Amino acid sequence: MPADGHSGDRVDLDLVPVELIAPRLRKVAVGAVVVGVLLAVIASFFLPVAVAVVIGIVVAVPTAGSAWVGLRRRTWLTGSMMHARGGVRTRTLDVSKVVSAEIQVRTARIDQISLRVYDGHARITIALALYTKGGGRELPILALRKLADALWTSELVPAAAVAAVLVDQLKAEARDAGLDERPLYRAVELVREAGRTPLATLTDREVANLSS
Repeated sequence: MPADGHSGDRVDLDLVPVELIAPRLRKVAVGAVVVGVLLAVIASFFLPVAVAVVIGIVVAVPTAGSAWVGLRRRTWLTGSMMHARGGVRTRTLDVSKVVSAEIQVRTARIDQISLRVYDGHARITIALALYTKGGGRELPILALRKLADALWTSELVPAAAVAAVLVDQLKAEARDAGLDERPLYRAVELVREAGRTPLATLTDREVANLSS
């Protein structure tokens, strides 16, 4: 397998594809650089050039750097291998060897349901769905199916329970079921009803009940 994870069975696991936000991130990066340069030029009239340059760098680099990291960030699956690329390095874990698999729910104006897996060496978090009042965004059916298949390869009981939830979720997506019939949305309702906001990790029993 190539080091960057490119192969025929690669499946992207990004809930919001980078391609959708890339134009905005590029504008942010360019804007930050332009502002930094302008401030440096203006400051050079009143301060030593070296100080003016430092000011420009301090203003431009953090924002431009964050945008650059956003453009590079990717999460994908190849077989049972999960990869998460950040700004500098790529973390990889074998889903078949995970020692923990948890569903986390973050409640706010936009609710987020995530899967967090750990194989003893690397930890990767996958955003599974985002919900607002009356709508939201969910991982596509193919991504859910491949992720569930990978979790089934693990001998960990919680991983199998999460896989079952994902299978029920993709079935609900396939038939365009209402939000109340979707396990991931029910996870949000469960957390809110229990008052476990703004961030909660579901217990094994709660995960199992999502697919019941």
